[in-house]
Amino acid sequence: MKTGMMTILLVDDEKRLLENTQKLFEKMNIRVLLAQNSNEALSIITRDPIDVIFLDIKMPGNDGMKTLQHIKRIRPLTEVIIITGHASMEDAVEGLKLGAMDFLVKPLSMKDLLKKAEEAFEKVRRHSELLESVKKSENL
Repeated sequence: MKTGMMTILLVDDEKRLLENTQKLFEKMNIRVLLAQNSNEALSIITRDPIDVIFLDIKMPGNDGMKTLQHIKRIRPLTEVIIITGHASMEDAVEGLKLGAMDFLVKPLSMKDLLKKAEEAFEKVRRHSELLESVKKSENL
C-alpha cells in the first residue's frame, strides 16, 4: 500500500517557477524533484519512484506530449497533470488521451496545484492498494 510522504516531480523550463513551487510544496511536507526538460524528467523517473508529475507541454527538445508518452510507458501508475501557458482544448484532449489525469493553465495557483496533487496521490494510493490486494489473492 502507498503510504507516507507524497513525491512530486515538477517538469518545466521556467527555473523560477520550479524553485518557487518547490519551496511551497516542501513547506507542506511534500518531497519535490525538479526537471527543466524531458531528458532530466525521464532520468529522474527511471531511478526515483514518483507519485505525481506536473508536466509543462511546451518545452525545448521533446515536448510534453512525447514526454507524457514515455512517462506512461515507464511508470504507468504515476499520475501526470499537464501544465501550460499556451492552453488549447486540442492539447487538453490529446493529453488526456495519452494518460494525463488533468490539465492546468498558467499562471498556476498553489491552491489548484495542491488540490490536484492530493487528488492524484489519492488515486495512486487506491491503485497501489488494489494491486496489493490482487497480488495477495493470487498467492492464496
